[in-house]
Amino acid sequence: MAPQIVKELTIGQLSQRSGVATSALRFYEEQGLISSRRTSGNQRRYPRDMLRRVAFIRVSQNVGMPLSAIRRALARLPEGRTPNREDWAEVSGFWRADLDARIRQLTRLRDDLTDCIGCGCLSLESCMLANPYDICGEQGCGPRRLMDDGNAPGDASCGPSSCADPTPATASASSA
Repeated sequence: MAPQIVKELTIGQLSQRSGVATSALRFYEEQGLISSRRTSGNQRRYPRDMLRRVAFIRVSQNVGMPLSAIRRALARLPEGRTPNREDWAEVSGFWRADLDARIRQLTRLRDDLTDCIGCGCLSLESCMLANPYDICGEQGCGPRRLMDDGNAPGDASCGPSSCADPTPATASASSA
């Protein structure tokens, strides 16, 4: 007698087969990354193809993709369909540019880290990591980008986007 193929998995079975903790599976479901149906006893039942979907999520996370990007990629698939090889090729090609940009950013961070003293003031003239060209230092000392949702009171020029501008607006002599 041949073993019967199970069409649906409990959360415990999905966890065991995928190697993902049940708490993570519940989180993925809350985030809309996977789905289940509920039995009359309110227990989760996952279609078998959720194994591939969970694998897709884990591989995507392992290459550094945030859940928001994974959710967008899965949303592009027809409802209920599990990603296949072609889907992965398309998504990984799309993410390649993002990963390349992150690699460049991390390389710059690594190369500039020696100049950072780690004091946390975010307004040192030489702090090229968090405050290029000390743009935020013109508004006063302290963590200007972290104050009042990233802006000093009444200031529109010291938000995260302006502090990331690689060209200096004005040179500040001192701001510590």
